[in-house]
Amino acid sequence: MGLNNVLVLSQVTTYIIAFLLSLCIIIPISYHLSDFRGHCLLFSRGNWSETDGQLEVSWGSQAFCDYNISWASISLLIALIQSYKCIVQLCTGGESTFLSAFVDVVVSVVMSFAALAGALIITIGYQIWCNTIMLRFEACEDATQNDIDRKDEIHTRMFYTHFGTAQFGAWTLWVCWVGLAMFSWLKLWKYHQQENIRVSMARERARLVRDRHVRLTD
Repeated sequence: MGLNNVLVLSQVTTYIIAFLLSLCIIIPISYHLSDFRGHCLLFSRGNWSETDGQLEVSWGSQAFCDYNISWASISLLIALIQSYKCIVQLCTGGESTFLSAFVDVVVSVVMSFAALAGALIITIGYQIWCNTIMLRFEACEDATQNDIDRKDEIHTRMFYTHFGTAQFGAWTLWVCWVGLAMFSWLKLWKYHQQENIRVSMARERARLVRDRHVRLTD
């Protein structure tokens, strides 16, 4: 198996994993927004009422959750399209062009930064929420067993699972996109080397033709 086939096989495997990991972000956060009546717990803070023990929440922006759903949806779509393209390439034995490889590098690098931003938003935002929860409970997951905010009518039973899954998906997906950026760069480098070889051969061929023409004229 040639280097190109190894790279394409590595890409298609990673794209399929990226597709599945994107779902690990989209589905839990979507369910969370439903359970929390559209509120996003990321970067949300609050104070515990001494009278009824309820949490008076100052909700963070829903944009934090929307961003993660958005970039994960884009990741899912790109992974689906690219995996299909790579599978076709493997089956037909064809090769992508230099321009296509360059576009793959750019897309992978952009998605790597988007994934890193999303993972940091989930991790830091969730930790801020848990810091508020742990002013009353020993562990963040303890709040899943209690009705802590009747005023907003939120359901807290699954938030720990939702964001544990989303956090795992976000960081692992970031690793996948970094890997895909490396694979794409290797393909681009290979095509660049091939182009250099073709140019060198063309120059050598032109030199030989020129030398032969000089000898014949002499």
